Amino acid sequence: MPLLSRRRFLAQTAFASLAATHAFASSSDTVDVTTSLGVVRGEKLTGFNLFRGVPFAQPPVGPLRFRPPQPALPWPGIREATGFAPAPSQHKEVVPQSEDCLYLNIWTPSTPGPHPVFVWIHGGGYISGQSSDPVADGSHFARSGIVCVTVAYRLGVFGFLDWSPLLGEEYAGSANNALRDLILSLQWVQDHIADFGGDPHAVTIGGESAGAKLADILMGIPSAAPLFQQVVSESGGAERLWSKEQSLAVGEGWRDACKQAFPNSAADAAQAPAAEIIRIQEHFEQNWPVHIPLRPAVDDLLIKQWPLQMIRAGNSRAKRLLLGTNLDESSLFLGPHPQHAPTAHDLGNLTLQQYEPIAAHYPELYKQLNVEQQRIRAVTAEEYWVPSLRVADAHASAEGEAYVYRFDHPAASGPIAHYAFHAFELGFVWDKLPPNMTTEEIALALSMHAAWVSFIQGKTPSGPHLPPWPRYTTATRETMIFNEISRMESAPHIAEYHLWDGLLEH
Repeated sequence: MPLLSRRRFLAQTAFASLAATHAFASSSDTVDVTTSLGVVRGEKLTGFNLFRGVPFAQPPVGPLRFRPPQPALPWPGIREATGFAPAPSQHKEVVPQSEDCLYLNIWTPSTPGPHPVFVWIHGGGYISGQSSDPVADGSHFARSGIVCVTVAYRLGVFGFLDWSPLLGEEYAGSANNALRDLILSLQWVQDHIADFGGDPHAVTIGGESAGAKLADILMGIPSAAPLFQQVVSESGGAERLWSKEQSLAVGEGWRDACKQAFPNSAADAAQAPAAEIIRIQEHFEQNWPVHIPLRPAVDDLLIKQWPLQMIRAGNSRAKRLLLGTNLDESSLFLGPHPQHAPTAHDLGNLTLQQYEPIAAHYPELYKQLNVEQQRIRAVTAEEYWVPSLRVADAHASAEGEAYVYRFDHPAASGPIAHYAFHAFELGFVWDKLPPNMTTEEIALALSMHAAWVSFIQGKTPSGPHLPPWPRYTTATRETMIFNEISRMESAPHIAEYHLWDGLLEH
């Protein structure tokens, strides 16, 4: 099985049980909200209201294809918001999907506001995912007094590619169009969320995996700073960007791929149907020498400095951060029994030449682990754990308030049993637990959800059965270890962390 397909197969199989729990209460009535753009009609459900498929931008099609997003236009009459919008165009078999994808969904408490707001950015490696992800069902947060918003953004070459080598300088900066989508969605929240009972002055952005990386990157973008006050980062990091030169090189590689697909005129790719573009993109990804070639970029336009540099300089000093990773993240992608050393397409950030000297220390550092576990631990550090702690360290060094966790609880069954794999914590936070969970696991889910809610409310994160959670500093590195019996630990795995000194730091 090709490597990328294997990664997707493992991820989709592991999440099948979580997705199966996705259901909404039967609608008993409708509810109308008047905004400056027009009237939105949603559903009044048991304990919350739900508005699906609300536009925050004009459709990025026609003359707006591969361009920065433009604000949504007013509509006449009542806009029905009772069905999710299509997912963004992608290679994943999501039905329906469309380039016309810039919509958001809102779960609101049934009680009067203003309520704190939690804006969720889905993951998917910058190439897949959707705002209607079954795991991110905001009803649990709405019942806890939080307005929950899930947002979409353009994926793959539609949102993370510099098209200027193919289409000209007027498309410079298009590798950051997905981030511009997110910034426009946050501006929409500032302008309109009060109409839905939300407090625009109490906005927390959050995400998992690629969504967390995008949230962390937003911490380092000055123009985004006024749009949110807090960040929740689950398995993220602010490192997954290209320099301007690297982004241009990827754009040139895409231009060459389009020449092969459209020998008469490579520019015809810009007019091709989305499905054809996605087909070229998938082949392009598989043949590019570095994993995840489609990324945002430091482009001298939207992002003028590396986000970590901006965070260290204090761009996010006034914000609060809740950040963490899972112990065995990469078991989801490598599999529970990786029989071979990682290849370039297993790594999220580094080349093999950078990675292998660090990985060579793992047999000595973790003698208690077998070779398979050492491989999972090293790739987990490279792609998620070290990049996430770099964000926490940068924020804390600038006197920002941060709380750090590690999720250690392993899955009891399934294809990745016995590992705390990537994204497994989502079911605990969002009340999307697989069937047959133990009493202790249900208690852990209650504790984690309560901690997230208290943080979003502007308090120190706390929950039943959790010890007090001190603020993270670079001196103490206090970390909440989530498990059936959760505990605080100071500077966990610090020797491993220092193996990566000098890497993943910009």
